Amino acid sequence: MGLLRSLIVPCLLRPRSVGVIDDRRAWQRIELLGYALHLAAAIERASTAQRIGVMLPTSGLFPATALATWMLGRTLVPLNYLLSRGDLDYIAGNAQLDTVVTVGPMIDLVGGSPLGTKPLRLEEVNRRGIPPLRLPHGLRTRELAVVLYTSGTSGRPKGVMLTAGNLAANMEQVRRRARFTRDDVMLGVLPQFHSFGLTILTLLPMALGCTAVYSARFVPRRVIELARAHRATVFVALPSMYNALRTVRDATGEEFRTLRYAVSGGEPLPMSVSDAFHERFGVRISEGYGLTETAPVANWCMPEEYRAGSVGRPVDWVDERIVGPDGADMPVGADGEVRIHGPNVMAGYLGMPDETAAAFDERGYFRSGDMGRFDSDGHLRITGRIKEMLIISGENVFPREIEDAVRRHPSVKDAAVVGEPDDMRGEVPVAFVELRDGAEFDPAAIRATCRETLPPYKVPRDVRCLEALPRNPTGKVLRRQLSSMPVSGAGTPAGEHR
Repeated sequence: MGLLRSLIVPCLLRPRSVGVIDDRRAWQRIELLGYALHLAAAIERASTAQRIGVMLPTSGLFPATALATWMLGRTLVPLNYLLSRGDLDYIAGNAQLDTVVTVGPMIDLVGGSPLGTKPLRLEEVNRRGIPPLRLPHGLRTRELAVVLYTSGTSGRPKGVMLTAGNLAANMEQVRRRARFTRDDVMLGVLPQFHSFGLTILTLLPMALGCTAVYSARFVPRRVIELARAHRATVFVALPSMYNALRTVRDATGEEFRTLRYAVSGGEPLPMSVSDAFHERFGVRISEGYGLTETAPVANWCMPEEYRAGSVGRPVDWVDERIVGPDGADMPVGADGEVRIHGPNVMAGYLGMPDETAAAFDERGYFRSGDMGRFDSDGHLRITGRIKEMLIISGENVFPREIEDAVRRHPSVKDAAVVGEPDDMRGEVPVAFVELRDGAEFDPAAIRATCRETLPPYKVPRDVRCLEALPRNPTGKVLRRQLSSMPVSGAGTPAGEHR
């Protein structure tokens, strides 16, 4: 079944069932479909461009807009409203947008519609009466369905081109792995411009015919209340969100009693967060792995398969290689670059043929840029990013291992590690920490905690305290900014070289 048809059929088969509950209202499936038909007519009048910008809060408005865009055979371009104005203007030009579907508060938030576009405000779309019926465009498997712009941790954002086939494949891959049904209730706070928020929390529940519960802002207490009120069976969040949920003092764990899956993605899940959440709520977080370029899910560790640090086996139809510096496949247990092949892997980067060609190896596998290893049971462990790798006295060292050790200290809320040049060792690791509320900064104690699990050459030479780690709009730490940020303290031991 094609992507568009898979989303429309549940609306016709169960029209009065609730498809979406957001901060403002509950949407029956027939209401989502009717809204989409009205909006398709409005888009057709407003825009002549092939690609349609979308800038909306996480809500039922987004799936209705996606349906409307695809009914016209056009391409959806979700805009990350947390980006700088310069990046938004760049994306509008790169995607050749002339219209952005939005609401007034969003336009006010970013200071006007992106350069060269006009806003189509949903408040002004006429939704009265019977919507104009139309025969939806087929949206064939190889047609471009969405362009998702990466968050741009280095340089300008890149437009990841995902076809209808990419999205449909990943929805089915996830459904098969988790055995989702229409009885599930998915709770999500990830923005719908995020690949997880789009595929897993928006399109998948539509196709399953189950209910999605959204909140536009992540407020820990609000999430607890929603999980309890709607008896959520699936919750998808970033590791930092799971960490924050532990701060809700009167939460008992009963709120998550109905959960089948608590899924973590978007960034590595620290063991300290995983263990503390399990201890507090009795729920084991299932870590997944993927990228915007894989639509996004490539691996997922089921709760019954749990093992510390594993992101699980590849989902159906995905093949992965672990490749060494010489391009040869690495044996089980050895580190190398994770390369991915499957029907969910992107078509390329919009308007960037050279970058697209460089993203795939000679066998057609996508170069993830992530380092990892397989264990003997086929479980993948992500050990770091290639570009973040440190070389200390000739040894390859990945920041993630050191960061996990730093986070074991009870005063540390989060940590990031970078390398700094050293005349004797080439590089030395330096840790930047964000402290828990009310905690005192004791760099010597943090280093002592690291020595419990790390060899001496991996122990941070220096520990520096920041009020908050710099992050991009999707929550990932911007390592390149760390060394230039003002610190509130530094912990170089007396007598040690810096």
